[in-house]
Amino acid sequence: MIEKLVHINRVSKTVKGGKRFGFAALVVVGDGSGRVGFGHGKAREVPEAISKATAAARKKMIRVPLKEGRTLHHDGKGHFGAGKVTVRTAPPGTGIIAGGPMRAVFESLGVADVVTKSVGTSNPYNMIRATFDALSSQTSPKSVAQRRGKKVADLLGRGGASEAEAEADAAAIAE
Repeated sequence: MIEKLVHINRVSKTVKGGKRFGFAALVVVGDGSGRVGFGHGKAREVPEAISKATAAARKKMIRVPLKEGRTLHHDGKGHFGAGKVTVRTAPPGTGIIAGGPMRAVFESLGVADVVTKSVGTSNPYNMIRATFDALSSQTSPKSVAQRRGKKVADLLGRGGASEAEAEADAAAIAE
């Protein structure tokens, strides 16, 4: 499991004797091969907040289909609150082009090539929720073909492409 600490927030409560400090942690957890989750934990001490956040992240993991195990199948958009994100597939060798919290999500997910853009907010909580919104809408050609009762080759048989090319594409994706 890959665990990445994205953000720690220190909050204070003023009481009769002074100030009491608490900590909130945001953690992203992934297996590096298509499963990822995020969690939020609060405690009076940093390590305890991180362990609570990690436990929450492990509970709420989602599966994302990956193309060739290195990028997404198609582009997507996600939003949460004021945060809007765009995720795009990328050719081999591109790397992860993403800012801060989004980078942690894609590294934990096991994506090697992706281009992203975040607009509207730099709040890590909203950015991660918007990223998960975009990732949860990802579908693989295999699942679409199954849902529609067709073969993957039928879906990929784009205009002008020969039947053999479509079969080869389908075989590459079905791996």
